[in-house]
Amino acid sequence: MITLTRILGTASEPSLADALHKLEHQDRVEVLVVDPEDALRRRLRGRTDKGTDIAIALERNSQLVDGAVLLLDNSRAIVVRMTHDRWLRIAPRDADAALEVGYCAGNNHWRVKFEPGALLIAMQGPVEDYASRLDHLLSAGRIEMVGDD
Repeated sequence: MITLTRILGTASEPSLADALHKLEHQDRVEVLVVDPEDALRRRLRGRTDKGTDIAIALERNSQLVDGAVLLLDNSRAIVVRMTHDRWLRIAPRDADAALEVGYCAGNNHWRVKFEPGALLIAMQGPVEDYASRLDHLLSAGRIEMVGDD
């Protein structure tokens, strides 16, 4: 069992996303699924999708969020995934914008689902992280962020 005592950041932060991306290609990212009620606790135990037993003991000012990175080194990462997904809805203005936002989502390894006229992105961090990655499309008016569910 390993004990984790701090949150390094969220999976959507550019400074962490690149390292996580490399580890994902090597199948070295472990996911700890947490119920939203348990996310309010600072101490809990769990097991990742790859079988690692974990004890979490966070400081008072820390709280688990979807996409929280609990461990990141050269050999592996452990990321929290909440059982309830939050979805960011992106509405492209035309087919070219749809292709570009789809390419961006794939390049960032974002989980997506489709609705007529929209791409939904499963958020693993604050909406601002996604907006910054899509800013070239947002500022040009080529896509619209409709909101999150």
